[in-house]
Amino acid sequence: MTKEEVIETVNAFLVEDFDLDKNSITPESTITTDLGIDSLDIIDIIVSVKEKFGFKLEKDELIGVKTLADLYELIYSHVK
Repeated sequence: MTKEEVIETVNAFLVEDFDLDKNSITPESTITTDLGIDSLDIIDIIVSVKEKFGFKLEKDELIGVKTLADLYELIYSHVK
């Protein structure tokens, strides 16, 4: 899977599962501040990643994830 495919897949589930405007999603978007994703939503992201990519992110892996670019990189590091 390419990095572009990771980005497209993540953006698609963010729009679908969190009712986000696709135009508001950029790599620089902060997950909590810009996108309004809270700690309970993080659990949903973990579930979505498992469903879409076939592996489970651990909560401690997400500690340093602040922006969507960070999330893309984390997921890509598992699938490449």
